[in-house]
Amino acid sequence: MADAPRSTDSGIEVKPLYGPGDQEGWDYDERLGDPGKPPYTRGVYPTMYRGRPWTIRPYSGFGTAEATNKRFKYLLANGSTGLSCAFDLPTQMGYDSDHARSEGEVGKVGVAIDSIDDMRQLLDGIPLDKVTTSMTINATAPILLLLYELVAEEQGVAAKDIGGGTTQNDVLKEYIARGTYIYPPRESMRLITDLFAYCTEHIPTWNTISISGYHIREAGSTAAQELAFTLANAIAYVEAAVSAGLAVDQFAPRLSFFWNGHNDFFEEVAKFRASRRMWHKLMEERFSAKDERSKLLRFHTQTGGSTLTAQQPEVNVVRVAIQALAAVLGGTQSLHTNGFDEAIGLPTERAARIALRTQQVIASESGVVNTPDPLAGSYFVESLTDQLEQLAWEYLEKIDSMGGAVAAIEAGYQMDEIEDASYAYSRAVDDVEKVIVGVNKYVDETGVEPEVFPIDPAFQEAQADRVRQLKADRDNDAVAARLDDVRAAAKGTENLLYPMKEALRARATLGEVSDALREVFGEHRPSR
Repeated sequence: MADAPRSTDSGIEVKPLYGPGDQEGWDYDERLGDPGKPPYTRGVYPTMYRGRPWTIRPYSGFGTAEATNKRFKYLLANGSTGLSCAFDLPTQMGYDSDHARSEGEVGKVGVAIDSIDDMRQLLDGIPLDKVTTSMTINATAPILLLLYELVAEEQGVAAKDIGGGTTQNDVLKEYIARGTYIYPPRESMRLITDLFAYCTEHIPTWNTISISGYHIREAGSTAAQELAFTLANAIAYVEAAVSAGLAVDQFAPRLSFFWNGHNDFFEEVAKFRASRRMWHKLMEERFSAKDERSKLLRFHTQTGGSTLTAQQPEVNVVRVAIQALAAVLGGTQSLHTNGFDEAIGLPTERAARIALRTQQVIASESGVVNTPDPLAGSYFVESLTDQLEQLAWEYLEKIDSMGGAVAAIEAGYQMDEIEDASYAYSRAVDDVEKVIVGVNKYVDETGVEPEVFPIDPAFQEAQADRVRQLKADRDNDAVAARLDDVRAAAKGTENLLYPMKEALRARATLGEVSDALREVFGEHRPSR
């Protein structure tokens, strides 16, 4: 019986055997280089995990700031080396918890943060000069960063001494894949570059953006599309910052990336390796960066949420372990491993602990940390890295021909490509051409009902009352004056973060600051 053709999720044909012929004419220094040296295919640091392990950064956030603070402390006590905060949909969309559009969503998929009072409670007892924090927030990223800075000041930590962290701050992928945008694309780009400039001057340790392929992949893209569309967005951000008057080497060293860890093990490793090589080329040749740090693609990885199954959820422990191992072998700088029960609800404490232990087992027991890029030189992995890179360059050329990422988004190009890829994947699962264990093969109808994380329905009203009380207790005349300053800045060219910070200091809410910008910028309404 003839061996049927096989391919990766990106459609790259996988041959039955790879050998020296697959590297014919291949130059080591040009394609690989040593770890910590151009083109950084093998990693951004010379010794990689021998010198410093990746940051174990579990993603957490739910309900009240107080409840999330307790989970943060639990994770830190159990070996987490960084924090990653999820925010609820109203916080992401710029609505306070007492807003009519927040009904039913407060505290559901993340923590509700309405004001400096909530941020103070979220970070209570966490030393912000030592612990690094990643915040998955986009349209309202400047607001959350400024609240973080204000709480650090209250702790006695100067902005320049904040231990570091990241705001996702990647709105372009929201138009492509996720939908939690507020303002039109070009106004959103202004907020992003204003944040770049603000951090360059005030919070030099902060990673100003985490350019995210994760959500593009979650929407159904292939690995090649995730790589290409993310780098296209990154190009747009660099171009916008340069157009705003920033020198590339002034802000580029603080750019970071966020990749998805999906199921196709070797393609994922190849994706991570190709991304570093491509970014080095882009920054050196397209943007003429001189500072070598500007050319380093540093990235966080989260295992694939869309790969988790509600059927036989314990099997997700295996999926997450494989995905996490691919991220480590691909050279990630930080990693979040999903809880096995996240296809059902928020992760329980037990699931969060197993996810944390998964990383610790890889780091402490597997031996993969002992040498950088241990898959380098594999005929298969190197061939796959080259082919994936070539596919991504082809996508980038197409986007460039359309006028760049923003113009392509306005034309719906990336969304159409992802929709086609998602349909093809779903059809392959339906036809059992692609096996999903427990879903379309090895099905078990007798499974035990899993424990589900409890959501208190009374929480929303309590949080809304908290917002109403804040508005009653503060100096509302002072708040109104500071919000007028935000509107005035939005109509001009001033960096928006300065008046926004003073409004938040006066206890303006996230929703009020967002509304002030809505009045000037308007809201994005997709044309298709």
